[in-house]
Amino acid sequence: MGRIDVFVAPRPNPALINVMTIVNRIVMLRGVPGLRDLLPFNRLAGLRGVANVRHIDFPAADQQRLQACCGAGQATFITPNHPEFFTDWMIDKEVVSRVSPLAASWATHGVVNGLGRLMQKFWLANNLIAQIPGNNEAAKAHSVDWALKGHGVLLHPEGGVGWHGNFVGPLLPGAVEMGLEALQRGREMNKEFKAWVAPVVWKLAFTGNVEQALARECAYVEKSLKIEGAAGGSPSERVYRIYSTLLSRDEQACGLTAEEGAPYAVRQQRALAELGRQLAAAIAAGPGLDMAELLRHSRRWLREGKADADGQKRVRKLTETIQRIQRVGPWAFANQTITQEEIAEHLKRIRNDYCKGTLRDTINRFIPQPAGPRCARIRVPEPLGLHAYGGSIDEALVVLRSRMHEAVTGVVAELQAGGGFISYPNPFYHH
Repeated sequence: MGRIDVFVAPRPNPALINVMTIVNRIVMLRGVPGLRDLLPFNRLAGLRGVANVRHIDFPAADQQRLQACCGAGQATFITPNHPEFFTDWMIDKEVVSRVSPLAASWATHGVVNGLGRLMQKFWLANNLIAQIPGNNEAAKAHSVDWALKGHGVLLHPEGGVGWHGNFVGPLLPGAVEMGLEALQRGREMNKEFKAWVAPVVWKLAFTGNVEQALARECAYVEKSLKIEGAAGGSPSERVYRIYSTLLSRDEQACGLTAEEGAPYAVRQQRALAELGRQLAAAIAAGPGLDMAELLRHSRRWLREGKADADGQKRVRKLTETIQRIQRVGPWAFANQTITQEEIAEHLKRIRNDYCKGTLRDTINRFIPQPAGPRCARIRVPEPLGLHAYGGSIDEALVVLRSRMHEAVTGVVAELQAGGGFISYPNPFYHH
């Protein structure tokens, strides 16, 4: 079961990929009609659909837009948003099965290489590329080679899962960098060669009221984290209480006293400022670094092993605490109301970040179970043709993120107009 932190090239098996596509559609996404809503069968994830995505809304025009930039004579890097773990691969696989069945997909090294030789062989046959922190050059080279064959490569430009389906986070440059390399190499053989970065977004919405299921999950989290329950409160109030209590514990640990009645966002920034001050002192960082730069310095400091075990442990804990607190981003405070979908995302983020140590928590971290049946709405913004683009990599990322965010916002607006959300006052809201 040892983790193998070296790149091993995928060996795609088309027959296995086809079988997995069928299994994905029935077992992982939709479930078995006739059984998925009947007791006791609906308690079995494989019968109701592990990700419980009953419907997929993928308009023909969007599918054709993506398909048009896939195939021979062009290199395509498909870049979906990343709002939910596990369901991401299920939906990604459904998308590529329709437009580029042999597309390769990037995945965390812990999945591809960390579950033993047999599972590694299985994932490589499914054409997964292991993303190995600090050692991605071989993976990038393979991706460019594969894209040049016209099959396509899929990777999530937001990086890790953020559990925020209405918001697209800052993008990493890997897809654009590989696309430019593929363009350069392709043009050496064919002056008309094209390279694309093709963004995809998907938004999940419950098909009914899941308040009772959210209340049960709140109760589990409260018990697991030893937080006084509030059984009479709404799911939004309970989630806010959980996060507020957890922040109080972090405030206390770093020597701060919680300000009674202060908004969560104010307390959060105050805690981050103090933790940043302590981290900068611990690694002797220079003045004037913003938090992102400070975290980069701390990760490099840890890799270089510049202290004894206790010093390493302290810096690692400070770094992890800052990153964990930051995961409740500005999007959480932006709107006066909060939907059941957003509450569910908060709960999944809490369970991933804080609930650990039991088999149930471990399984939930890898295969989180939704509160109820859902519909996935998939949209394809305008692809970015690198062959016709003259801007910088940073400018390309701004364009891509803007297109992705606009598409997500459009889907949310459609759902709101059709009464597709159940909402509550947002306790996190802050002007």
